[in-house]
Amino acid sequence: MQYQTVLKKMKTELNDQVQYYLDVENDFLVLNQLLDKEIEISFEGYQCLCCGKEKKIFRQGFCYDCFYKSAAVGDWIMKPELSTAHKGIEDRDLEYEKSVQLQPHIVYLALSSNVKVGVTRKTQIPTRWIDQGASKAIEIVEVPNRYLAGITEVALKEYVADKTSWQKMLKNEISDADLIEEREKLKKYIPKKVEPYFLANNSKITEVNYPVLQYPKKIKTLNLEKAHVYSGKLKGVKGQYLLFEDNTVFNVRNNEGYKVIITVN
Repeated sequence: MQYQTVLKKMKTELNDQVQYYLDVENDFLVLNQLLDKEIEISFEGYQCLCCGKEKKIFRQGFCYDCFYKSAAVGDWIMKPELSTAHKGIEDRDLEYEKSVQLQPHIVYLALSSNVKVGVTRKTQIPTRWIDQGASKAIEIVEVPNRYLAGITEVALKEYVADKTSWQKMLKNEISDADLIEEREKLKKYIPKKVEPYFLANNSKITEVNYPVLQYPKKIKTLNLEKAHVYSGKLKGVKGQYLLFEDNTVFNVRNNEGYKVIITVN
């Protein structure tokens, strides 16, 4: 079977094992059903996810012009502490920024390679954890806007990582840690104005299991622009990565906006 599509990040569903879906030609490929099958990915060009034009992708699936104009990729996306909608101050489009920033946000601890702190909208739980390849996660703070979540993350990352070692995550080299114990250690570093939102009684730890038959031992990253065509046997899906038998890994999210033909044999 052959499918032509513009890559977008995989959709996910948390069950006993994460279910992965790739958007193709107004349909979805259920990637869990493709394990142990030979898959060919052929690079065919670009299509900006914002303007729809066939322009070279700059970042996050957007062409250069859209990346620096669209409210969907403002600096506050990567740095929540820069959010200003709660003050009525516009970055690029105040109405859009209000719709995203002025809603409940979660500060969490996740275990993907090591313990890390992160921020996401409440509606993106557990999607955010799955996208990061976390094996366990716990909500530690729930605040009414993105700014408060951002300043909490800034305060806590002085004492705990805010990045995942993606190589260790993909190799399944995960450190052992008690997330509730880690939360209690960090409690004293939460900003004063955020203390009332600390989830002291939350003991729910979400565990995430991924559809992986074989983890890579020595990682080789697939660069579609250089390779143009790649073929390999799919052995797993974790985070936003496809894992192949020859230790090649392909980050679907990093290739958003790339036009590809996917052939399943």
